[in-house]
Amino acid sequence: MLGQAFDLLLHVLQDKRLLTTILISIATAGTLFGLVLPYLQGDDLSRRMKAVALERNKIRQRERERASRGETVALRKSPKAYMRSIVDSLDLRRWLGSNDAKRQLMLAGYRSPSAMVTFLFFRLASPIVLFLFTLFYVFVVLKLDYSPMVKFLGCLFFAFVGFKLPELVLSNKMQKRQLSLRRAWPDALDLMLICVESGMSVEHAFRKVATEIGTASVPLAEELTLTTAELSYLPDRRTAYDNLATRTGLSVVQSVTTALIQAERYGTPLGQALRVLAQENRDMRMMEAEKKAAKLPPMLTVPMILFFLPVLFVVIMGPAMIQVLKLK
Repeated sequence: MLGQAFDLLLHVLQDKRLLTTILISIATAGTLFGLVLPYLQGDDLSRRMKAVALERNKIRQRERERASRGETVALRKSPKAYMRSIVDSLDLRRWLGSNDAKRQLMLAGYRSPSAMVTFLFFRLASPIVLFLFTLFYVFVVLKLDYSPMVKFLGCLFFAFVGFKLPELVLSNKMQKRQLSLRRAWPDALDLMLICVESGMSVEHAFRKVATEIGTASVPLAEELTLTTAELSYLPDRRTAYDNLATRTGLSVVQSVTTALIQAERYGTPLGQALRVLAQENRDMRMMEAEKKAAKLPPMLTVPMILFFLPVLFVVIMGPAMIQVLKLK
């Protein structure tokens, strides 16, 4: 029975027409799923804000425990046992871990200790799984007319791709999150300026801006809410501002947190500093938009030559060619 199932699997993998049909079906299903997915998603903002509220409660409980007993209480969720056992037994933190990976995980929004364990586990598992799958597919299914050394080198290449795949996914996640933060930060700074000039404290301004900016950027609303919690419960307010700049990794956020720290330490007027920074951020966003607009003509040159000009020549010269052929 097992041999028949294996033969059937080989027959399916070698049938190009069947594989093409399966791939077309998968692509069609993926397209339909992509079109329907926005209607099936829930309220992501409420979910993230609930997670931040839980984080705030954990900070409160940790600070109370520290004040009462002088101990540091670990309230983070621990990773899965089998992942931690593999990571600890093979000492992957030493061989595959790095400070840059920790920073990227933090910038991507993964702040729990389990994130590093999961990243190291997949960095070990993905090249092994991809190598074994490629080895089976190349040597058993395809039966290519190449030497075994060439096939093995191809499998090693895919193993290297599997080794780099977690880093690429993490980098993509980090870039998307920072792009969302960068786009919504000027609007958040304008709202913060309005709140501060209306007489609100910094904590209330952060809380109000986090509520309003959630429709534009959920990560920014999460970071501002977490900063509000840290301002309420951490003994040093400067630590909360530094944590905000570290978690976002943006220079524009660093400049605002520096202004907030200076206002806390020296009593400088916060409204004037926020007004100048808000204007600078609006100008920077406009400059980035103008830079992208200036890049469009060179980028559109090749597509226009390849796709638009041939069609244009056919439309213009087509009737004349038809008339010439009729005269002949």
